[in-house]
Amino acid sequence: MATTPVLDMLLLPVFVLSALFAAAARAAFVPTDNYLLLCGTAASAAVDGRTFVGDAGLPASALSAPQSAEANASAGSAPASGSGETALYRSARVFPAPSAYTFAIKKAGRHFVRLHFFPFPYQSGDLAADAKFRVTVQGLVVIDGYTPANGTAVAREFSVNVTGGTLSIAFTPTGKVAFVNAIEVVSLPDDLIADSAQTVNPKGQYTGLSTQALETVHRINMGSPKITPNNDTLWRTWLPDQSFLADSSVTEHKDVPPTAIHRASGLATAEAAPDMVYATATEFNTTLLSLSTISVQFNMTWRFQAPLGSAYLLRLHFCDFISQAANTMAFNVYVGGWSVLQDYQISVDTQGALAVPLYRDFVLNAKDVTSNITVTIGTSTLGNVNPDGFLNGLEIMRMVGSTGGDGAGSSQSGSKKTKIAIVAGSAVAGVMAVMALAFFVVRLRRRKKPEKKPSSTWAAFSASALGSHSRSRSFGKSSSGGTRNNNTVTLGQSAGAGYRFPFAALQEATCGFDEGMVIGVGGFGKVYKGTLRDDTRVAVKRGNRRSQQGLNEFRTEIELLSRLRHRHLVSLIGYCDERGEMILVYEYMARGTLRSHLYDSELPPLSWKQRLDVCIGAARGLHYLHTGSAKAIIHRDVKSANILLDDSFMAKVADFGLSKTGPELDKTHVSTAVKGSFGYLDPEYFRRQMLTDKSDVYSFGVVLLEVLCARPVIDPTLPREMVNLAEWATQRLKNGELDSIVDQRIAETIRPESLKKFADTAEKCLAEYGVGRPAIGDVLWCLEYALQLQEASPDSSGADSTRVVPGIATKFQRNQSTASDGTEAMSANLGDLDGMSMRRVFSKMIKSEEGR
Repeated sequence: MATTPVLDMLLLPVFVLSALFAAAARAAFVPTDNYLLLCGTAASAAVDGRTFVGDAGLPASALSAPQSAEANASAGSAPASGSGETALYRSARVFPAPSAYTFAIKKAGRHFVRLHFFPFPYQSGDLAADAKFRVTVQGLVVIDGYTPANGTAVAREFSVNVTGGTLSIAFTPTGKVAFVNAIEVVSLPDDLIADSAQTVNPKGQYTGLSTQALETVHRINMGSPKITPNNDTLWRTWLPDQSFLADSSVTEHKDVPPTAIHRASGLATAEAAPDMVYATATEFNTTLLSLSTISVQFNMTWRFQAPLGSAYLLRLHFCDFISQAANTMAFNVYVGGWSVLQDYQISVDTQGALAVPLYRDFVLNAKDVTSNITVTIGTSTLGNVNPDGFLNGLEIMRMVGSTGGDGAGSSQSGSKKTKIAIVAGSAVAGVMAVMALAFFVVRLRRRKKPEKKPSSTWAAFSASALGSHSRSRSFGKSSSGGTRNNNTVTLGQSAGAGYRFPFAALQEATCGFDEGMVIGVGGFGKVYKGTLRDDTRVAVKRGNRRSQQGLNEFRTEIELLSRLRHRHLVSLIGYCDERGEMILVYEYMARGTLRSHLYDSELPPLSWKQRLDVCIGAARGLHYLHTGSAKAIIHRDVKSANILLDDSFMAKVADFGLSKTGPELDKTHVSTAVKGSFGYLDPEYFRRQMLTDKSDVYSFGVVLLEVLCARPVIDPTLPREMVNLAEWATQRLKNGELDSIVDQRIAETIRPESLKKFADTAEKCLAEYGVGRPAIGDVLWCLEYALQLQEASPDSSGADSTRVVPGIATKFQRNQSTASDGTEAMSANLGDLDGMSMRRVFSKMIKSEEGR
């Protein structure tokens, strides 16, 4: 459309004056173009310190809207809001046919285009039911097939590069009507979006950002509070990050006065993000980091929903007001699971200055985008820096029109040259396809037809396949172990009960390690769901090849699981160490983690009987680890996230990367560095670095509390005395307040005798010193007993008359004594009971279980 000087004269002074007044108060950026429209009305309204004017008085040349209608919302239908922004949604312009606004542009360059939508009933219908439409800006489709959600106000923000003297925003109904409530067109600083950024996968350089149209999908202020437009020089909204954190227990929020922020030339300007963004941060939990002797890497992750099919620009904002001195902190940054900054030290970019804001841009290709985009900060393993990390702000922007895996923008396909290129390319592709097919047929005929065999090579070896057959698949080259290059492992004959998968086979099983197949992310790497050629479902854990810690865990898992087989341990099917990869292949556990069935998910709660069955299964797996071989195997990372459930909710213990062989017969412990997960760590092991099987018992006691209370082990959002689950719950149990901590969703379904036995067992597992804790076999016995108490007949009276193994309950009760402090102490070894050995007890339990 042609330039409209009348529109320019009519609207521009009003908008510029309002911007000048606001800028004078805040020393804000003054945009050359600043159009703020209320649509479908002649009224004006002040919103967040700016004045929006009605579009009803626009000249015909400014609004090409044949048969457009004005619509007004009733007072009851307008969205609720604590600010003046409700004024944006009290009217709308409705378009039954294609229509457009044309704005005169004083200065070419990047502009914000913000479109506000809120559907409401109007004179001719209901926008929530009638509206479905497409929006284009300068001919580029920015919204396609939009259907508004009833009762929800939505603001869509786009950043476009305007090269001419006008900007056109067109609305095309694809249903009955299109509509819009308010429009903002605001020019931006020239340097707000640079032309290049680092690509995520593979690492490289993306160019052309300065002309790329972008849509803001998420704009986040790490920490708090929400930042409203009147506190941002470009009138942006920044949301707090709490709802996006994957695990808030490892984080805490820090802040300083905005006056403490010091801008530096060449880094982040006030328009990149306001001081309030850089003055708040989400950091690792300082209590967690105070455990400085623990050689465990922690990470904090944010998850964001994002539409598929587009590449994304991610801008991460940093400002180190946390460090006491320069060059004392380093951390790792991951986007979508890929490392983008390794051992990053902000002080290097700020030339040693602290509290100086900056940002880093990254482009995530369309082929690497799943339904969630993750951003992770991980602790560094450098020895001369603090193991800390933080993030101040984050912006995620969709690259509008980008559809290819390389993130390139959409091309214009109407020119003659383009058509010629398409025809020529198609012809060449056709010739190449025919040649490839002919070559394939010739090779196929020359190849000897293989003998058809069953797909046995895709299955796990049996427990007896520990001999030469499995070793011929080669974990090592000889009995003393062979040597492999890169990050592969060297193992001896003890490791042999697994199949060595070709890398290509695992690529096929996981659709090329497609991000849509990811079912978990941990310190070792990503876990993918896969399907082998014989339709066996597997979980494929692909390690981070840059992690030396990952290499050690990879070796430990293979060495342990290749010689362990138990129905309550996740089975290792095979591994792959080609091309420097570290990949482990496990049986697939369809129901996921125990943790996901207790809290922080939308899954229905497990019943009390299901919870008891799960705990019993996990205890059996741990009991096998502790007693199934000459030396105990100590898991060292028992937690609800490492207890997996199959289709029938049977529990299996997983993740043996930190496992350790127990002490010699003449020793009481293993002296080793402390490793494990925060919140589950045995305090005695942490203080003395002396590891025993009772360390697993303590961790399992914390799991029992998770099962009982259905809450995280560490929750910093709760009052101080409730943050640590073990401390809070044990104090409640000592005070006789069991009913106040049990999961209220199922509390009424639990028999009191079963609940008390379960809670007593958890409390004993959490004794301060290992000598005061029961062995895992004793814990298993008590859980079986709690299950039988839960299943007791309604007419049973008292615990002794329930359907338990005859003779056990009374003998167990007689074996309890009272300690000097008045609390019950459990015998350390139920095998010492007169006339009833543990072997007989478990034999009867197994028979009882098989009979059910």
